[in-house]
Amino acid sequence: MCVNSDRTQYLVALAKAGDQVALDRLCGIYAERIRRIVRLRIDQQLRSKLDSVDVVQDVLVLALDGLKDFTYENEGDFLRWLSRIAENKLRDHLDRFFAEKRDVRREIPFYRKGETTAGGYVEPDGLVDETTPSVVVSKKEQLDRLEKAMDQLKPEQRQVVVLSRIEGLSHAEVAERLGKSTGAVAMLLSRALVALTIAYESI
Repeated sequence: MCVNSDRTQYLVALAKAGDQVALDRLCGIYAERIRRIVRLRIDQQLRSKLDSVDVVQDVLVLALDGLKDFTYENEGDFLRWLSRIAENKLRDHLDRFFAEKRDVRREIPFYRKGETTAGGYVEPDGLVDETTPSVVVSKKEQLDRLEKAMDQLKPEQRQVVVLSRIEGLSHAEVAERLGKSTGAVAMLLSRALVALTIAYESI
């Protein structure tokens, strides 16, 4: 089920006017999508040090506080606005880690069997539908498997997949973000998706 653009516009308008129900509904619609972006942006070696739920909460608080300054044009712009806040918040967290001389990139990660990070699942578009324990477990397993596959990609491949398939940017928008031509982005994305598929199926 895709996010309805008209509904988003309506909720943003109400939220700007101070409607708490609309604010809560926006959080309900977009929290999971932001969590996907955050989880897939976090480096494997940093994942155990940074709780994606905390980042999502920070992003939503910042977004709601700054909602009055956001000009709605379409649902894609709203998601991209949230994504930029998430990217900045992640950068703040990482800068703090390194400033405290806790360079976790030098540490050897320790994983316990069955341990996962905050729950969720990845699907190009859609709302959270966690209705039964088996569904919740299945969705967590899917995202955990995708994370492991993403970890096997080169940094540039990982970035183009997140921008294009998770954040939903067009090739032109990705090209602008990466400083590449649209043709180069298309080729990079194609190769990245092939590599991701191979990695995913091997897990």
